[in-house]
Amino acid sequence: MSGSRKVEAKSGVLRFFSGAVVALGLALTGASAGMAQDGAEPVKLVAFGDSLTAGYQLPPEDAFPVKLEKALQERGYNITIVNAGVSGDTTSGGLSRLDWSIGDDVDGVILELGANDALRGLDPSTTRKNLDAMLARLSSRDIPVLLAGMMAPPNLGDQYGQEFNSIYGDLAEKHDALLYPFFLDGVAAEPKLNLGDGMHPTGEGVSIIVEKILPSVEMLIEQTKS
Repeated sequence: MSGSRKVEAKSGVLRFFSGAVVALGLALTGASAGMAQDGAEPVKLVAFGDSLTAGYQLPPEDAFPVKLEKALQERGYNITIVNAGVSGDTTSGGLSRLDWSIGDDVDGVILELGANDALRGLDPSTTRKNLDAMLARLSSRDIPVLLAGMMAPPNLGDQYGQEFNSIYGDLAEKHDALLYPFFLDGVAAEPKLNLGDGMHPTGEGVSIIVEKILPSVEMLIEQTKS
């Protein structure tokens, strides 16, 4: 082989390997980008509430945050939901523990409190004040909220019911929060869906709550991206 042909062949080999290296680099870059996407941190929501959130007398897997997380993951969401429910908690108790329960790594909050205020016949103005303060604090931290409404027991009378039931819609509008009007929608007063006390949902009842609230939680997830 002549010298010129050797040089030309060598140049062709170098071009081949150079192109291969570039192609490999692009492939690795693409793979890295895909891995970064797949390995992204999950959206972190906190379900902040009372026994209805905590899963009173239910197996851990039947608690509202657990079932909700599973339902969302089945829909393809990369999400973690923290159970911050405390049985017996009132809005006053929730306000006192809000700041240390909602860390800086939280993307959104499902706020479910007020049922125990009504059961104890507490002044609705106190419930309103406490929920107002919680929403204001979360808003100041740019944490989107889905406010889960509650309804007063009918035995407390029409006036109490009107004052209490109006709290959630008013505050959601004031703080530009998402509103799910009644957390126990489809479950309240249904004996087969509640435990013997008639107030706390069974596992089946929780499944219905999750099914009904799911679209609202998806809207909350969308807000965490903005």
